Amino acid sequence: MTSENLAAGIIWIALFLLISGPVHECAHAFAAWKLGDGTAKLFGRISLDPVRHFDPLGGGLLIASVLLGLVSGGTGIGFGWAKPTPVNPYNLRGRHAESIVAAAGPVSNLALAAVFAVGFRLLWAQGFLPENTSVGNMVQLVCLEGMELNIVLLIFNLIPIAPLDGSHVLLDFLSPRTANEVRGFMNQYGMMLLIVVVLFASRIISPLLVPMVNFLAGVPILI
Repeated sequence: MTSENLAAGIIWIALFLLISGPVHECAHAFAAWKLGDGTAKLFGRISLDPVRHFDPLGGGLLIASVLLGLVSGGTGIGFGWAKPTPVNPYNLRGRHAESIVAAAGPVSNLALAAVFAVGFRLLWAQGFLPENTSVGNMVQLVCLEGMELNIVLLIFNLIPIAPLDGSHVLLDFLSPRTANEVRGFMNQYGMMLLIVVVLFASRIISPLLVPMVNFLAGVPILI
């Protein structure tokens, strides 16, 4: 484990807990509120306060998995989650309201990735590299990890397996009969499928992650 890998892992954890997770859940809550369901608003979830969105189990697992990965010689990428946003679909207005609320989280991560990409490009033009050798390079490393983290969250959450956001989007666009059949299958086998996805997450996500991050960065920073 190099000092740069350790720095990247710590940045990954900090960005998820302080920015990406809260923004993702706040986006769900805000979209639900605008579409007629004030449940999340009643719980104070339309907020960027990280404390309101922190899940002890999900946050603890993220920290442990990142550090374990670094110690074992892997990357500083881990698995965890923020506190799920409560949404009552029966209060939502509009044919595709549920899928809009579900998609709001991943879309917010795409927006964050774009913001970090702007910072990355500006610093890259000034000759800064994503390293931990100077303050400028460290900021560039934050931008790179910000792009990677938010693209990972975008891709992972759009996988159409319950309880991920992609499952809500999928069910919303299926016929009622097909949706009921798929929902029943998800209720029975969804958790097992999710475990398989997590175990093989790198193989599933990397083929999309690398070109998307390189496109945002404007240079082939990932291989």
